[in-house]
Amino acid sequence: MAINVRIPEELDRQLEAVAAAEHVSKNALLLRGAQLVVERHERRKQLEEGLNFVLTHDKELLDRLADA
Repeated sequence: MAINVRIPEELDRQLEAVAAAEHVSKNALLLRGAQLVVERHERRKQLEEGLNFVLTHDKELLDRLADA
């Protein structure tokens, strides 16, 4: 799938510099960034689900620890 992205000039210059330093295209660099955003979102979702599980399944234990 192809998309067009409007990037502010300063950010474009910064991307160009990073891409040149890493010897990759700006497209490859942007794909890496998009993948990092997706991975970070998934990690946050997993952490929230894990925390909610602990808070609901171990509520009694957590309450006793809080009172100790």
